[in-house]
Amino acid sequence: MAREFIEPASGKKVHIASTDISEILKERFERLSAGDQRFFQSGSTFLAFNGSLCGLVSNSLFRRALNVTQARFVSALPMAVLPYISTVVAYECFINRPLMEGDLNCATCAWIRGGLIGGVIGCIYPAFLALPLNAALANRYLTTPMPGQENMLRYWMMVCKPVYKRIRFAAIFQIALGAYLTSKSHEIYIKMLQLPQPGEDPEEIKNKI
Repeated sequence: MAREFIEPASGKKVHIASTDISEILKERFERLSAGDQRFFQSGSTFLAFNGSLCGLVSNSLFRRALNVTQARFVSALPMAVLPYISTVVAYECFINRPLMEGDLNCATCAWIRGGLIGGVIGCIYPAFLALPLNAALANRYLTTPMPGQENMLRYWMMVCKPVYKRIRFAAIFQIALGAYLTSKSHEIYIKMLQLPQPGEDPEEIKNKI
């Protein structure tokens, strides 16, 4: 299937096959500076690492709220690993891959996607994941009295409110970090588009702009 590929040097839209666009961008990516390549490839790792921290913080807060002292490693491991993997996968699927396929030309769309991935996948998801995990541990080890059916909703709202109140600052930070990382990745993508073709004189390109 053919798509429109935007070349900033000429300002024109050229119909090129999807596979050709990927090959062109891959070739240009390899011509970028080592710093740009490293940043583009490691952006998801920065966001995912903070997602793991959010998971561990959420886990710790719920453990305190439910007086859980057992299974410290068992509860911490999934809260560090699952948010990390989920954030990396989401970032690669919705940011890096579309950029490398020429599907994400809108800078605003890129940083909105990054903010959502950072806030939802990198913070809200691990915060909600920590609740059932620690509730199961509290029930298993009888660390806190479990409510009856009629009071269950009110009880869990009371437990969650102070935890999520503290987590909101981490969510704001993750949203800002995700938006920043994707905006920089999009700038690197624009750099790739502005690189001259092999054998083309950069001065000629400047005269076309």
